[in-house]
Amino acid sequence: MIRSFEGVEPQVAESAHVHESAVVAGDVVVEAEASVWPNATVRGDAGQVVIGEGSNLQDNAVMHEGGELGPDVTVGHSAVVHAASVAEGALVGMNAVVLNDAHIGERAVVGAGAVVTEGTDVPPETLVTGTPAAVKTELADPPGAASAEHYAALAKRYEETSERLD
Repeated sequence: MIRSFEGVEPQVAESAHVHESAVVAGDVVVEAEASVWPNATVRGDAGQVVIGEGSNLQDNAVMHEGGELGPDVTVGHSAVVHAASVAEGALVGMNAVVLNDAHIGERAVVGAGAVVTEGTDVPPETLVTGTPAAVKTELADPPGAASAEHYAALAKRYEETSERLD
Protein backbone atom coordinates (compact mmCIF):
# COMPACT_ATOMS: atom_id res chain seq x y z
CA MET A 1 0.00 0.00 0.00
CA ILE A 2 1.37 3.38 -1.00
CA ARG A 3 -0.35 6.31 0.68
CA SER A 4 0.07 9.98 1.38
CA PHE A 5 0.37 11.50 4.84
CA GLU A 6 -0.64 15.09 5.53
CA GLY A 7 -0.58 15.80 1.81
CA VAL A 8 2.90 14.38 1.21
CA GLU A 9 3.05 11.50 -1.26
CA PRO A 10 5.81 8.92 -1.47
CA GLN A 11 8.06 9.20 -4.52
CA VAL A 12 8.56 5.76 -6.02
CA ALA A 13 10.77 5.35 -9.09
CA GLU A 14 9.18 3.59 -12.02
CA SER A 15 11.82 0.84 -11.89
CA ALA A 16 11.37 0.25 -8.14
CA HIS A 17 9.39 -2.70 -6.78
CA VAL A 18 7.00 -2.21 -3.86
CA HIS A 19 5.10 -5.35 -2.94
CA GLU A 20 1.36 -4.75 -2.53
CA SER A 21 1.45 -5.90 1.12
CA ALA A 22 4.20 -3.42 2.02
CA VAL A 23 3.27 -0.06 3.53
CA VAL A 24 5.01 3.04 2.15
CA ALA A 25 3.53 6.21 3.61
CA GLY A 26 4.33 9.92 3.64
CA ASP A 27 7.71 11.51 2.95
CA VAL A 28 9.42 8.48 1.45
CA VAL A 29 11.69 8.22 -1.59
CA VAL A 30 12.19 4.81 -3.20
CA GLU A 31 14.88 5.21 -5.83
CA ALA A 32 15.47 3.30 -9.08
CA GLU A 33 15.87 -0.48 -8.90
CA ALA A 34 15.12 -0.45 -5.15
CA SER A 35 12.70 -2.94 -3.63
CA VAL A 36 10.37 -3.07 -0.64
CA TRP A 37 9.21 -6.61 0.11
CA PRO A 38 6.09 -8.19 1.68
CA ASN A 39 4.88 -6.65 4.93
CA ALA A 40 7.77 -4.18 5.17
CA THR A 41 6.81 -0.77 6.55
CA VAL A 42 8.36 2.55 5.54
CA ARG A 43 6.80 5.50 7.38
CA GLY A 44 7.83 8.99 6.45
CA ASP A 45 5.60 10.71 8.99
CA ALA A 46 8.39 12.06 11.23
CA GLY A 47 11.14 12.84 8.74
CA GLN A 48 12.05 11.78 5.21
CA VAL A 49 13.02 8.17 4.59
CA VAL A 50 15.16 7.40 1.52
CA ILE A 51 15.70 3.93 0.09
CA GLY A 52 18.64 4.35 -2.25
CA GLU A 53 19.13 3.05 -5.75
CA GLY A 54 19.30 -0.74 -5.88
CA SER A 55 18.66 -1.15 -2.15
CA ASN A 56 16.20 -3.60 -0.64
CA LEU A 57 14.07 -3.64 2.48
CA GLN A 58 13.11 -7.27 3.01
CA ASP A 59 10.01 -8.91 4.46
CA ASN A 60 8.72 -7.43 7.74
CA ALA A 61 11.52 -4.84 7.98
CA VAL A 62 10.75 -1.35 9.28
CA MET A 63 12.14 2.11 8.53
CA HIS A 64 10.76 5.10 10.43
CA GLU A 65 11.56 8.55 11.87
CA GLY A 66 13.67 9.56 8.90
CA GLY A 67 16.82 7.87 7.76
CA GLU A 68 18.53 6.79 4.61
CA LEU A 69 19.75 3.69 2.88
CA GLY A 70 22.52 4.52 0.43
CA PRO A 71 22.82 2.67 -2.88
CA ASP A 72 22.93 -1.14 -2.91
CA VAL A 73 22.04 -1.65 0.75
CA THR A 74 20.33 -4.78 2.05
CA VAL A 75 18.10 -4.65 5.13
CA GLY A 76 17.26 -8.22 6.12
CA HIS A 77 14.00 -9.79 7.20
CA SER A 78 12.41 -8.18 10.27
CA ALA A 79 15.23 -5.69 10.80
CA VAL A 80 14.55 -2.16 12.05
CA VAL A 81 16.35 1.00 10.90
CA HIS A 82 15.08 3.89 13.02
CA ALA A 83 16.25 7.44 12.23
CA ALA A 84 19.65 6.13 11.11
CA SER A 85 21.77 6.01 7.96
CA VAL A 86 23.23 3.00 6.20
CA ALA A 87 25.95 3.69 3.63
CA GLU A 88 26.51 2.18 0.20
CA GLY A 89 26.82 -1.58 -0.06
CA ALA A 90 26.17 -2.26 3.64
CA LEU A 91 24.07 -5.11 4.95
CA VAL A 92 21.82 -5.07 8.02
CA GLY A 93 21.13 -8.68 9.03
CA MET A 94 17.85 -10.31 9.93
CA ASN A 95 16.23 -9.07 13.15
CA ALA A 96 18.97 -6.47 13.66
CA VAL A 97 18.10 -3.06 15.07
CA VAL A 98 19.84 0.19 14.09
CA LEU A 99 18.79 3.06 16.35
CA ASN A 100 18.60 6.85 16.11
CA ASP A 101 21.56 8.76 14.71
CA ALA A 102 23.61 5.60 14.15
CA HIS A 103 25.63 5.41 10.94
CA ILE A 104 26.58 2.15 9.26
CA GLY A 105 29.70 2.61 7.11
CA GLU A 106 30.17 1.55 3.49
CA ARG A 107 30.11 -2.20 2.95
CA ALA A 108 29.80 -2.88 6.69
CA VAL A 109 27.72 -5.78 7.97
CA VAL A 110 25.44 -5.65 11.00
CA GLY A 111 25.05 -9.27 12.07
CA ALA A 112 21.68 -10.92 12.54
CA GLY A 113 20.06 -9.93 15.82
CA ALA A 114 22.59 -7.20 16.61
CA VAL A 115 21.54 -3.92 18.22
CA VAL A 116 23.41 -0.84 17.03
CA THR A 117 22.75 1.69 19.77
CA GLU A 118 21.94 5.37 19.37
CA GLY A 119 24.67 7.50 17.84
CA THR A 120 27.02 4.61 17.05
CA ASP A 121 29.34 4.88 14.03
CA VAL A 122 30.10 1.49 12.49
CA PRO A 123 33.34 1.67 10.48
CA PRO A 124 33.34 0.73 6.78
CA GLU A 125 33.99 -2.90 5.84
CA THR A 126 33.59 -4.30 9.34
CA LEU A 127 31.30 -6.90 10.90
CA VAL A 128 29.47 -5.86 14.06
CA THR A 129 27.49 -8.27 16.22
CA GLY A 130 25.96 -8.44 19.66
CA THR A 131 23.96 -6.24 21.98
CA PRO A 132 25.20 -3.59 21.97
CA ALA A 133 26.87 -4.20 18.62
CA ALA A 134 30.66 -4.22 18.63
CA VAL A 135 33.22 -4.68 15.85
CA LYS A 136 34.23 -8.33 15.54
CA THR A 137 36.43 -8.23 12.45
CA GLU A 138 37.34 -6.36 9.30
CA LEU A 139 35.88 -7.77 6.08
CA ALA A 140 38.00 -8.51 3.02
CA ASP A 141 35.02 -9.27 0.77
CA PRO A 142 31.81 -7.79 2.21
CA PRO A 143 28.62 -9.52 0.96
CA GLY A 144 26.33 -6.46 0.73
CA ALA A 145 26.74 -5.64 -2.97
CA ALA A 146 26.08 -9.23 -4.03
CA SER A 147 22.96 -9.34 -1.88
CA ALA A 148 21.70 -6.07 -3.36
CA GLU A 149 22.31 -7.34 -6.91
CA HIS A 150 20.41 -10.55 -6.11
CA TYR A 151 17.40 -8.64 -4.78
CA ALA A 152 17.39 -6.18 -7.70
CA ALA A 153 17.24 -9.13 -10.10
CA LEU A 154 14.56 -10.85 -8.02
CA ALA A 155 12.46 -7.67 -8.01
CA LYS A 156 12.62 -7.55 -11.82
CA ARG A 157 11.46 -11.18 -11.97
CA TYR A 158 8.52 -10.34 -9.70
CA GLU A 159 7.56 -7.35 -11.84
CA GLU A 160 7.75 -9.43 -15.02
CA THR A 161 6.21 -12.73 -13.93
CA SER A 162 4.00 -12.43 -10.85
CA GLU A 163 0.31 -11.66 -10.82
CA ARG A 164 -2.16 -11.13 -8.04
CA LEU A 165 -4.53 -14.09 -7.80
CA ASP A 166 -7.17 -12.87 -5.33
